[in-house]
Amino acid sequence: MNTLKPFDPVEDFFRGFFVRPVEFGKHDQIAPMRVDVRENAEGYEVHAEMPGVNKEDIQVHVEGSLVSISAERRQDKEEREGDRLIRSERHFGKIARSFQLGAELDAERTLARFADGVLTLKLPRKEVQPKQNIAIE
Repeated sequence: MNTLKPFDPVEDFFRGFFVRPVEFGKHDQIAPMRVDVRENAEGYEVHAEMPGVNKEDIQVHVEGSLVSISAERRQDKEEREGDRLIRSERHFGKIARSFQLGAELDAERTLARFADGVLTLKLPRKEVQPKQNIAIE
């Protein structure tokens, strides 16, 4: 008895939309940014692998519950006489990743640190103001 379902690209796209990055095109043309997201009592902590990126080339944008990270990997233009490139497997160009978390984030209290090719973001939840009764005059 065959229990395998036929491949449905639309169902596969939506099933993994929030779990893994969506990649278009050939896999060897994309240098994905891998991230780990952890939730704790204060909010979220994100670790994004960004090898070969300079700290000055990273942009982080937080709005509501949406986090966007982008950067550019620059290729060294150094050419030495007599050398020729035989194979290059390093990726250069822009990389970007956006994802939505389960709570509103406090962008003003967000902390970002970049060390050893890993960007660490500490994203605290925005404090929710308790509902207040309004006195009617």
